[in-house]
Amino acid sequence: MRKITILSAVLVLAGISHASAQDQQGMAMSSEQVTLPKACEAAAGSMDMSSMMGGMRDMMSGSEMNDVQKGNMDAMMKMHGPMMKAAMIKDADLAFNCGMIAHHQGAIAMAEVELKAGKDKESKKMAQMIIDAQKKEIKEMTAWVEKHAK
Repeated sequence: MRKITILSAVLVLAGISHASAQDQQGMAMSSEQVTLPKACEAAAGSMDMSSMMGGMRDMMSGSEMNDVQKGNMDAMMKMHGPMMKAAMIKDADLAFNCGMIAHHQGAIAMAEVELKAGKDKESKKMAQMIIDAQKKEIKEMTAWVEKHAK
C-alpha cells in the first residue's frame, strides 16, 4: 500500500511537471529554481526523479489551466522533486533541513505568483512576508547543512 501511495504521488507530480513545462508564453513563472545544496545532493545519492515521472506527463498536456494555475503548478513541480530527493537522505537532521530548503523555495515561488497575479492587498502583503522570512530561513538551513553534513 505504501509503495502505491508514493508512486501515485510521483505520478501526479510528473503531470504537474509536464503541465508547467508546457507554459512558456503565459505569466512569468518563478525566477528561482528549487535546488538543494551540494551536501544534500551528495547525501541523497543518485536518485533520478525524471525517470520516475514519465507516466502522467501526457495526461496534463491538454489541460486548460489559466496563468495563475500554471504558476502555482510550476511552483509545486519545482519543489516536489527536490523534496522527495531529500526524503531519501538517511540522516534525519540532514533530511529535514534539505527537505525544508526545497519546501521553502517552493513557498517562495507560490508567493511570487500571488505578487504577480493577486489582487487582495492583505494576501499580497502575506506573500511578501513569506518571501522575506523564508529566504532568511533558507540561508540559515543552508549554513547548517554546510556545517553539519558529513
